Amino acid sequence: MTLPSPSTTEALLAELAREPDGISLPRLCKRLGLRMSVLMRELAWLGEASIGGQPGAGLVRVERRGERSFAVLTERGRSAPEDDGT
Repeated sequence: MTLPSPSTTEALLAELAREPDGISLPRLCKRLGLRMSVLMRELAWLGEASIGGQPGAGLVRVERRGERSFAVLTERGRSAPEDDGT
């Protein structure tokens, strides 16, 4: 598995920072110009779950609200741009 590109990660985090209550995954795909599979891979790398024994970054989480899924920045994700430049 390949790590996400910095520009895609930065764009994703910037979009989520503009939406404090989260944004639906289809809308996020449209804004970023990504396919859903690419977005889900990005969210997995930036999320809280471990992948291949490596801990997740813990910057984002996906929440179910009724029938829809939303991406939301975690507390760590909100402070990440100030802390490490991501």
